[in-house]
Amino acid sequence: QVQLVESGGGLVEAGGSLRLSCKASGSISGINAMAWYRQAPGQRRELVAAITVGGRIDYVDSVKGRFTLSRDNAKKTAYLEMTSLKPEDTAVYYCMRSGIWGQGTQVTVSS
Repeated sequence: QVQLVESGGGLVEAGGSLRLSCKASGSISGINAMAWYRQAPGQRRELVAAITVGGRIDYVDSVKGRFTLSRDNAKKTAYLEMTSLKPEDTAVYYCMRSGIWGQGTQVTVSS
């Protein structure tokens, strides 16, 4: 059974940076295709960034140029490097792979 565990969230001032990690465990050969989502209070879960098996990466417009998704298949871990953070980036961030979700990690950006 595959499990995903996010980490790296926290409280940061506007303009700051955080790096989220999503580590996969269980019967999985690599992190392969996966996606990062976020959900702010009272809002729908939003796709933030996604990577395909072939390595193509797409970002939602609001984070382009500020967030970077990467993966390390040997470590079965994906990362979301977030820079120039804004208060509107505040949300619980989730990773998802093949319909399996992690528990989420809280990111709070103060103004």
